[in-house]
Order: sequence, then structure tokens, then C-alpha cells
Amino acid sequence: MNRVAKLVAAVAAVGAMGAFSGAQAQEYPGSKPVSAVVPFAAGGPTDKVARELTMIMSKHLGTQIVIENLGGAGGTIGAKKVVQARNDGYTILIHHIGMSTAPALYRNLGFDPLKDFEMIGEIADVPMVMVGNKQLPPNTFKDLLPYIKTNAAKLSLANAGIGSASHLCGLLFQSAIQTELTTVPYKGTAPALTDILGGQVNLMCDQTTNIAGQLKAGALKPYAAMQARRVEAFKDIPTAGEQGLPGVEVKIWHAMYAPKGTPKPVIDKLSAALQKAVADPNFRAKMAELGAEAVPAQRATPDSLRTFLSAEINKWTPVIKKAGVYAD
Repeated sequence: MNRVAKLVAAVAAVGAMGAFSGAQAQEYPGSKPVSAVVPFAAGGPTDKVARELTMIMSKHLGTQIVIENLGGAGGTIGAKKVVQARNDGYTILIHHIGMSTAPALYRNLGFDPLKDFEMIGEIADVPMVMVGNKQLPPNTFKDLLPYIKTNAAKLSLANAGIGSASHLCGLLFQSAIQTELTTVPYKGTAPALTDILGGQVNLMCDQTTNIAGQLKAGALKPYAAMQARRVEAFKDIPTAGEQGLPGVEVKIWHAMYAPKGTPKPVIDKLSAALQKAVADPNFRAKMAELGAEAVPAQRATPDSLRTFLSAEINKWTPVIKKAGVYAD
């Protein structure tokens, strides 16, 4: 009887813990702030999207969302921190396309993007534009392509590091034109942009969220929008397809995640707040100003993100393996 009593007490304790956890989930978030890990440096493209989003999303969630920049290793350091964080909804991850390319780029990644996270939803799509420094002779993309063929040995292509959006876009571009350039990796987009503006490097494929100001100021030569249609905020920049290089399309997307096992009521609240934020006219206007596009609310959901992330992993894995480029 004594053992039976102990067993009943143990079962009751487990049930009480579950009820307490459920109660906590229902009360979430309360007044406690949420930490949003951005796995890149402050001031970069993903950071800009995250800061605009969290400023508005905080109002809908009912508590402050604080950005924590934790860069390094192509965004994998920040992602690993979230994998290991408590699954109580107070630590989330805002990442970009790197979540779909990391499995191929890192042979010892240490986490599975599909299995080790709870999906919250997509945030925004950001176009890529091929730009050059002002000293480059070609003024159009049509002129740039033969110029590259003739001068490939002395031309440099900057990127923000292996696995970065600019690196991926550069890989596709070089593959499409069947010409290798001297690639110059930097520790982030800020130093890469500084050097291309200063003429130390020639070309870069970058996100509009990072170069919108320079494009508007005429500080860079815009050669081509690397997508199927022209960028809404920069309609004067023709696409690569329009200028003789169809199929070179790179869309950088951003999304939100939580540690595996975060209670569903918490995920539901985060996703609901995200859906309201991406539909907010102020957020949509700010994204448009940066040349980006906030996703429709129906894409800011766990199911949509899971389907999309799986498709993106399947898309990028063969491209990266064919290139034979690894980050570890």
C-alpha cells in the first residue's frame, strides 16, 4: 500500500506540473520581455528587418521584444543558442535563408532546422541586386557580362562570408555565367559595403535592405535585380532575365522560430502577434521603403513556414553540394 501511495503521489505531482505549465502558457507572456536572437551583426539586413518587426509585434504581443545580436559562423551560433534555450517562449530566433542552406554548408551543423525548432512564421521577402562600384566601366548589365568574360582574372566579387545571402547569390551568378571571379569574403555586409563604395572590390550581390540608401543616393551602380520581376521600390533597375540572363533568381526570406517543445498555446500567441505585425501598414510601408516585401498574414504561420523551409532545403542542398563549398 505504501508503494501504491507513493506511485499515486508521483503521478499527481506530474499532473500538477503539467497543469502548472499549461497555466503558465495561458498567462504568457505577462510582463516578462522576450529575447529575439538575430544571428548576425547589428545594422545588417536581417537586423533591420528584425528591429522594424519587433517594434510593432511587441504591441500586439503585449510585452517588449528585445533584440540580441549574436553573429558568427553564418548565423549558426545564434541558432544553436536558441536550440539550447528554455522552451518557454521567452527566447525566439529571427533568421534568414541561412536556415535552409546551413544543412549543406556545415557538415557538422549540430542541429536540424526542421526537427529542433518550433515554427512561428515567415516575415518578409528581400530582393537581391547586383551592384558595382562607381569606377567600373560598364553602365548596364548587358555590358557587364562581356566585360566580366574579358576581365575575370582582375575582377573581385565581395560577399558577407560563407553561407551569407550575398555569397549564395554570387555562387548562382558565377554558375550562370560559367565564369569564376575572385571572391572576397568579409565578416558581415557592413565592411563589404564599405569596400565596394571605396572601390577596393568591384561587385557584390546584396539585399535591398542593406543598400537601399546607397542606391537612392546613386553611390553604387545597380546592374540587375536578381529576381523574376523588378523590385517595387527600384523599378528602374531591370532584372537579370530582362538583360539576357534568365533564371538567376535569389529571394532572401526571413522567418521566426522557437526552441523545440515550446508549448502550442505560446506558439499560437507568438504567431498571432506576428500575423498582425506583418499586416500592419507601418511595417509594410517600412519594408517597401527598404525594397523588401512583408509576407501576407497566411504565410506568417507555423504550417506555412514548415512547408516553405522544407522546400528551400531541398532547393539549395544540391546547388551547394555541386559547388563543393563548405563552411566548416
